[in-house]
Amino acid sequence: MGERPKAPGSTGIYLRVYAALIVLAAATTAIAYVNLGRFSTIAALMVATVKTVLVVLYFMHVRFSSGTVRLFAGAGFFFLLILLALTMGDVVTRPWLENPVPR
Repeated sequence: MGERPKAPGSTGIYLRVYAALIVLAAATTAIAYVNLGRFSTIAALMVATVKTVLVVLYFMHVRFSSGTVRLFAGAGFFFLLILLALTMGDVVTRPWLENPVPR
């Protein structure tokens, strides 16, 4: 019988990534309880982005994949950044509409 292909990376790297994800989850919880004002959403999104990158790179094996897979994963992140930028633009400009100018 043929040998099974070995998964890339070692168990140690997966345990370190898992530990980092646990720490980042705790950071997300801490951000929810600390009043950072306007920066709460930005800080939470930055932590979520780091967690997403770790999951995609290591648990979805994009780090060990071919250039084509990396290209399409990067394109997905690019469009995610566009979506987040447009969303944050909407969130930031909503207070401008609270007090409309009387005619």
